[in-house]
Amino acid sequence: MTRIIAVAASLAVVGLLIGVYLISNQSASGDDQFAQCRASQVAGGSSRIGGPFELVSETGETVTDRDVIDEPALIYFGYTFCPDVCPLDNVRNAEAIDILEAKGVIVKPVFISIDPKRDTPEVVAEFTEYMHPRMLGLTGSPEQVKAASQAYRTYYQAHEPEDGDDELYLVDHSTFTYLVLPEQGFVEFFRREVSSEQMAETVSCFVNAAS
Repeated sequence: MTRIIAVAASLAVVGLLIGVYLISNQSASGDDQFAQCRASQVAGGSSRIGGPFELVSETGETVTDRDVIDEPALIYFGYTFCPDVCPLDNVRNAEAIDILEAKGVIVKPVFISIDPKRDTPEVVAEFTEYMHPRMLGLTGSPEQVKAASQAYRTYYQAHEPEDGDDELYLVDHSTFTYLVLPEQGFVEFFRREVSSEQMAETVSCFVNAAS
């Protein structure tokens, strides 16, 4: 129980720090086509967030950001062995995707693993299939994963293995979901407390404003 509380506290601190970073590092623009969509003062489209990456898809193919973000996408960095946070967040994202699809707004759910040691393409495929039929899972080499994480300014840190088992460990990581559009790039992020309905409403606004 003490370990769970410590991990939760660590994630809360990480979320706060990254939230401050995102807010302080994105530039506000007086000519913001998405101004009516924003629920906060965070301006989108900053070149500091997002960028090129090369990863391995759940089917074993090497893909780039151009291949992945060929339509509006919700991107989440996590890992399949995550005991609680990642499944809950991705279920929420999947629910938002279904709400949007019912409205005629197609958005791609994307899951990027930050645990390449255990998350092989096959493992990631099993995870995404369970979460949503259209969810795209990505993994890669440690170097590829690190580069993608750095592009989106995310944080992750693996704990030491427990009980001498190299496959038994937790990974602290940031828990934002990123909305990325093909032409504009990163435009918004969502914290864990945002509901699927709220997320769908905001995403719909951005997609419509971009069209």
